[in-house]
Amino acid sequence: MARQVECAEEPRVLAIILGGGKGTRLYPLTKERSKPAVPFGGKYRIVDIPISNCINSGYRKIYLLTQFNSASLHLHIINSYNFDRFSRGFVEILAAEQTLEHSGWYEGTADAVRKNVAHFRVQNPTHYIILSGDQLYRMDLKKFMNAHIASGADITIAAKAVNRSDASGFGIMKVDDRNQITSFMEKPAKDLNIDDWKIPQESRAGLPDELEYLASMGIYIFNAKAMDEMLDNKYNDFGKEIIPQAIKSKKVSSYVFNGYWEDIGTIRSFYEATLDLTNPVPHFNFYEEEKPIYTHMRNLPPSKINHADMTATLASEGCVITNSRIQRSVIGVRSIINEGCDLDGVIMMGADFYEDEEVQKENKAKGIPNMGIGKNCKINKAIIDKNSRIGDNCCINVSGKKYEDGDHGMFYSADGIIIIRKFDVIPAGTVI
Repeated sequence: MARQVECAEEPRVLAIILGGGKGTRLYPLTKERSKPAVPFGGKYRIVDIPISNCINSGYRKIYLLTQFNSASLHLHIINSYNFDRFSRGFVEILAAEQTLEHSGWYEGTADAVRKNVAHFRVQNPTHYIILSGDQLYRMDLKKFMNAHIASGADITIAAKAVNRSDASGFGIMKVDDRNQITSFMEKPAKDLNIDDWKIPQESRAGLPDELEYLASMGIYIFNAKAMDEMLDNKYNDFGKEIIPQAIKSKKVSSYVFNGYWEDIGTIRSFYEATLDLTNPVPHFNFYEEEKPIYTHMRNLPPSKINHADMTATLASEGCVITNSRIQRSVIGVRSIINEGCDLDGVIMMGADFYEDEEVQKENKAKGIPNMGIGKNCKINKAIIDKNSRIGDNCCINVSGKKYEDGDHGMFYSADGIIIIRKFDVIPAGTVI
């Protein structure tokens, strides 16, 4: 009997991962896929990070809300997350849909949750964890939940300590000595005096002196009742509208997260976070046996290295690399790199399939390069998206020429990074 009571008191947690909007800051990687579906780390997708955090924390009822370019994401979820019937777990995509109650797109983070509440209530949750689909971090969500319950709060916001310069890019929270949030400010201007928003001394344990403000990570825990009440309005965004309103009538606490956390919502942040994986001790570590990052099991063969000089490089399974020099790069699944190539600071996302010889012969007759990178190519500081073709003797981003951000026909440029888009063809001898 005591065991039944104990189980009844366990929180029934529903995880909701927000897939984001059009992903314009990650364009052209989001041209044909949603942000959570963007490949990351050679063999993963960005969405694998929050889903794995949930699974590793024991939370296996997961909804993913999305509305833009969801086909690729849907296929990845189906291929990756199939729980056995005894766990009662699931990862389910809820795309924007028309109903008798509403007919429009999601208008914001809160609106996306509001339009799916009917689906959530079937699970009879006591608590919701709201997560972002484009952030890189490892968090013990059960520890987060336990802190929320112990605080007696209606809502808890995960927070990251930041300096004054970074504070202008986030929603900033004022807290008391019990970590209860008393005020919330969205992206304070750089010249605004916010000294009275500094973290109280009683709450600064273990924080570096220069990190004086608490920034919202966009990660929330709501009691189910509080969620229902706070969505009973026309507010569309959690950070800008729901949270400031909740502070007026609910107990809202902060949970300070001291680990690595990075918003990889831009080309620059995506590029830097990916190449950081090649460091001897990266900020984000995939090599944690007890808490793995899960993804699609492809059953590919080991990579074949036909002589190569590789330094600080990740090579995923199924690659064939021949007589090339590769440094500080991340090479995705099924990547083909032919002899004489020199890659430095390259993110190569690989391919979804191998080409057979007949197709290669037909393409050769048409002057179309094979999938992957041809012979004697030199490529620096570039992102090569999936299923692209680069012919022999190409030079990409090695001349020192600067390109304005935007579409340049054969390629795209962002922050000095050259992006070869998905399925793009770069003819032999091209110099970019």
